[in-house]
Amino acid sequence: MNEEYLVKKWLNDDLSLLEAESFNALENATFYKEIIDSAQQFSGYLNAKVESFDMLDKKLASQKNTSNNWLKVASSIAATLVVGFALFTLLNKDQISSFKTNLAQNQTITLPDNSIVNLNQLSGLEYSNSNWDKNRSLDLFGEAFFDVEKGKRFDVNTKFGKVSVLGTEFNVLSRDSIFKVSCYEGLVQVTYNNDIIKLPAGTEFVLSSGHSIKSNIVVAEPYWLKNMSVFENASFEEVIDELEKQYNIKVQYSSDLSIQFIGAFEHDNLENALKSITNPLNLTYEIQNTNEVIIRNEQN
Repeated sequence: MNEEYLVKKWLNDDLSLLEAESFNALENATFYKEIIDSAQQFSGYLNAKVESFDMLDKKLASQKNTSNNWLKVASSIAATLVVGFALFTLLNKDQISSFKTNLAQNQTITLPDNSIVNLNQLSGLEYSNSNWDKNRSLDLFGEAFFDVEKGKRFDVNTKFGKVSVLGTEFNVLSRDSIFKVSCYEGLVQVTYNNDIIKLPAGTEFVLSSGHSIKSNIVVAEPYWLKNMSVFENASFEEVIDELEKQYNIKVQYSSDLSIQFIGAFEHDNLENALKSITNPLNLTYEIQNTNEVIIRNEQN
């Protein structure tokens, strides 16, 4: 393959596997790579402009009266080209870290400042590694529990609003039409619709379908961290929806079960979970296979 073609694609990080093999086989491949490595030792302006390969090639054409060999001429300007390109990309590249969980999956994440995030199922977060110490900010969808190291302000951005702390333990749920922030230690600030809500330890803010309320909590941490789902006057539909998510199953039940549920179920034993839901309500259940359950009201 033509070396000029390979160098262009290498600079654009666009080599196919076959082209990469051809590039690595070039006589000057090591030289180019060494310049990239050396470029990381330099500092420069973020807006430094690198001339395009075509512009440099035109300059090469004016020098061909002294040499018809492109490689001989290229070696004289390779340092300028590659170092400039390296500085431009390395200094401007914003490294993004992204995490996402599936059904019945939790994940523990350690942030650059050693803050810990426990990401609940069907959730995700994303943050920039660049300048993290000065700008501790991340985007969250779903639910997560945060144990934040003390330092500069720490922001959690959601589709409903922003949660800001300096160092504390708190839980954020931002899913569907529900936005809930629970503070377990320290002080949390919630910004929603240009309003600022202060949450000291032992309180939570809940926004559901446009209605908000601030109340007290008595638990030391979210129940989902203990592999439990807890309900207070929840509809049967809500309970079953949570059960299906936690166990990745499909539950069939009569649509006329318009009853409220107060209780809890565990996340690591389906039989026990079904007993916890059905027994208090005088219902029965049958596990059809590994991913299907039928719940019946035998009184009908």
